[in-house]
Amino acid sequence: MNTLVCISHVPDTTAKINFTSDGHSLDATGVQFVINPYDEFGLTKALHLKESLGGTITVLNVGGPETEPTLRKALAIGADQAVRIDAIPSDAITVAQNIKNHISANSYDLIICGQESIDYNGQQVPAMIAALLQLPFTNACVGLDLSGSEATTKAEIDGGHATFKATLPMVIGGKKGIVEEKDLRIPNMRGIMSARSKPLKIEMAVEGVAPTKAVSFDKPVVKTAVRMIDPENVEELVRLLHEEAKAI
Repeated sequence: MNTLVCISHVPDTTAKINFTSDGHSLDATGVQFVINPYDEFGLTKALHLKESLGGTITVLNVGGPETEPTLRKALAIGADQAVRIDAIPSDAITVAQNIKNHISANSYDLIICGQESIDYNGQQVPAMIAALLQLPFTNACVGLDLSGSEATTKAEIDGGHATFKATLPMVIGGKKGIVEEKDLRIPNMRGIMSARSKPLKIEMAVEGVAPTKAVSFDKPVVKTAVRMIDPENVEELVRLLHEEAKAI
């Protein structure tokens, strides 16, 4: 079982987010970056599959040299090798195209991505990879069982779950549930030491102009202070809801 796990390099969920003065990009000053949480669930699932079925795990990231510590952490958790495609991941289809080219040149039984990255929240790249490769795809995947070359997946849908069957290779967009949070692996000292000697290969990116780009970023409007209204003063409450909140 040869598994590829796509890893996004994202700001820690507790980081205070700011943008550059022109509003065109993230200001990374002082921001701690981590493995995308959805990808971490996928990596743990890949480790479970390796332990039961054997094989190798490759982790892949599209990004610059600054993402290598995140890839090294994935190696310390238990991946066998890492690949960094040298490109700025500013456009979903370009990221997917680069990953597709890597997959086409290699042999993988299973491609696991996170459902989405927590920075852009686009839910685009996994589906694009599957479409470009014409492979079966399950998004919002909370269950995965393998029997030979047959996969049974469970996906979250509105109001419940859906079960699918497919033949490998296939693409998974995983999330919490594909493994439980208590099962997530953390690097131990042995893993950290061994990660230093595991291969990290750098591949050139596809050249070309990204078909889309982010024009600007804005932070949410700061919430105003709570106003307390006397519960007996219904007229004032109605006036505020009508004139200021525009709720009625």
